[in-house]
Amino acid sequence: MADAAGDSSPASLSWWFRSRESGEITIAQAPNPPLWIFLAATAGRWVSPEDSGWADAFFWIATAGLAWWAADEVVRGVNPWRRALGAAGLVLVILRLV
Repeated sequence: MADAAGDSSPASLSWWFRSRESGEITIAQAPNPPLWIFLAATAGRWVSPEDSGWADAFFWIATAGLAWWAADEVVRGVNPWRRALGAAGLVLVILRLV
């Protein structure tokens, strides 16, 4: 079945960015709770002394928030672009932990 732009091919930009729920082009969305957690913990880490327990706690909280957001995007992303962003987020989480 063709999408609203008439092309259901993965080579089509429309295929990558068109929401499977609404049919609208969706590139970015407002941050959801796990992404807010990641952003807030990252900011907290920036202002914490590097060798403090707070910096360590913020690192783990940020990593958990990013993992939660990324897994949610992989599973429930509205289009292939959002799912690919989630997969990239999971790769980033793995790299943070290695």
